Amino acid sequence: MAVELQVLGYAALLQVVQFLIMAVPVNVQLGTKYTGGPRDERKEPTGVAGRLKRAMDNHFEGLILFTIAVVVVVLSNASSATTERCAWLYFVARVLYVPAYISGVFALRSLVWGVGFVATTVMLVAVLF
Repeated sequence: MAVELQVLGYAALLQVVQFLIMAVPVNVQLGTKYTGGPRDERKEPTGVAGRLKRAMDNHFEGLILFTIAVVVVVLSNASSATTERCAWLYFVARVLYVPAYISGVFALRSLVWGVGFVATTVMLVAVLF
């Protein structure tokens, strides 16, 4: 199995973990009557629960582009040391993103997000150009 594909699998498992660690505080804060209902009225979690929810949503967004990069690398049989390192860098950045977001430290979350975004972009550029 290509390293990039393996890292994609780990990134998907990270999404599962993020969902699990987000679900409890959000359910506690918003109440199971709301979260288990039709959610006709929009409520957003706040504080740490809100940060966990936004971090999870952000990972869904980043995972789309990373998945495209992995598919392009694997289907074009263009895996290289660069694309492998970038895949791992993306994954590490995504793991660090959650505590960076929860911490609320100014610009830290954006910096960590940027590392993952650049790593994904480099993967695509390395294959296409």
